[in-house]
Amino acid sequence: MTEFLGVSVTEWIGYLASFFVGISFFMRNIITLRYVNSVGCLFFIVYGFLLDSWPVIITNFVIVSVNFFYLFINKKNTAEA
Repeated sequence: MTEFLGVSVTEWIGYLASFFVGISFFMRNIITLRYVNSVGCLFFIVYGFLLDSWPVIITNFVIVSVNFFYLFINKKNTAEA
């Protein structure tokens, strides 16, 4: 695979994923945390596919699903109440 600054594109995606997940824990607003964490998880899903690592894919898919549940589905139910 192609390299940039001596690092493979796959590794860059892993670093981006780690950055977004890590930075999400500094967020005070839970909604912002969930959005930023979801971006990191989506990068980790891509990273998992590039490495053919199902544990990485499954774990991050579950996390991003929980984030989406609380951001969108649960929000809709709260608005109806």
